[in-house]
Amino acid sequence: MTLVDRDLKVIWHPYTQMKIASPPIPIVRGEGTCLFDEDGKKYIDAISSWWVNIHGHAHPYIAKKVSEQLFKLEHAIFAGFTHEGAVELAERLLSILPANQQKAFYSDDGSTAVEVGIKMCLQYWHNKGEGRNKILAFKNAYHGDTFGAMAVSGRSAFTAAFDSLLFEVEFIDLPNISNINALKSQISSLKSQAACFIFEPLVQGTAGMVMYEAEFLNQLMKHCREEGVLMIADEVFTGFGRTGKPFACNHVDEQPDIMCFSKGLTGGTMALGLTTCTLKIYEAFLSDSRLKTLFHGHSFTANPVACAAALASLDLFMEAATDESIKRIETSHHQFKLKIKDHPKVKTIRQTGTILALEWQTGNDTSYFSSLRDTLYNYFLAAGIILRPLGNIIYILPPYCITDAELTYIYSKIEQALDEI
Repeated sequence: MTLVDRDLKVIWHPYTQMKIASPPIPIVRGEGTCLFDEDGKKYIDAISSWWVNIHGHAHPYIAKKVSEQLFKLEHAIFAGFTHEGAVELAERLLSILPANQQKAFYSDDGSTAVEVGIKMCLQYWHNKGEGRNKILAFKNAYHGDTFGAMAVSGRSAFTAAFDSLLFEVEFIDLPNISNINALKSQISSLKSQAACFIFEPLVQGTAGMVMYEAEFLNQLMKHCREEGVLMIADEVFTGFGRTGKPFACNHVDEQPDIMCFSKGLTGGTMALGLTTCTLKIYEAFLSDSRLKTLFHGHSFTANPVACAAALASLDLFMEAATDESIKRIETSHHQFKLKIKDHPKVKTIRQTGTILALEWQTGNDTSYFSSLRDTLYNYFLAAGIILRPLGNIIYILPPYCITDAELTYIYSKIEQALDEI
């Protein structure tokens, strides 16, 4: 029995309609930007395996640090105990985040990092004896698949089966020059009820790499600050260089009260979530009463092996060579954007940092369920490129180690697809 046959017998894959999906491709190893299947075929991982891999697959430095850690301490309960890796990672990450971030809380992944942030905000107001429980979020947002994260995400086919069970959220439009004043008024009308505002800074990933300007986000954040509305920046996707700066919040002057991280945190090596917050948030939980405790935790909180991977990834991220690669990818994307922006099949093309998104002209509205999706996906797979279209939107989000030759090859195949499909 082949690996695929064994897989189909026992595995249920994510975001997959198992009845009609193509069989999965068996991957046996990774190296740099590429993954290799059991037949030896090479695939350029142009989407960083769901946006997590920032330094390349099977990176020897991360592998070495993880291996060393496994021989020291694989795990220890984090309630009442601590270990060097967790402390060092918190120290180092807080040192490069906005200065108001002072405390770190560990969890398992992006969704749980968001859950922690939501619970921090809601209980902050509860502990202060104020009845603020309304949450603001952007329309079409995506913050994860656990229930709290789903609730603050836009209502869609993804949430339809659960909509009646999700708590109410006030969804607002992305800010722009035309609506910024109306959005401020909307927030002001809710300020006595609003516990927090959660947002994906600059880029809404799952919505189709929808991008908006830092200037108007900054204005919106400033207004939230003036109205006493706490802010959660979901940097699970945008963190660690994706927008051209270390964190998307580096593009704005105002800073959030809470920040959420995962994906690139460990360089894509393994799951780890982290939520940071200000002293103001933290101190609202300090009390002689245990009832004001943040009652949240995970079995694998601050797992030492995951922390070792994150520390190794952070070492690589802080190298000058990584910053140079980010700038190189930005420049390359920009040049390609200018080259094809007037192609008749390009409805729109947009870029923020290392993220390049192209919306295919279909004659219909943009849709996650566009029939073009499977055609494009299979076209690029046949060419040895992993691009996972969001409907009729394709995007390039590569590991920073991608070579100029690999980028050129991806661009050439996109041009070819534009002419052939």
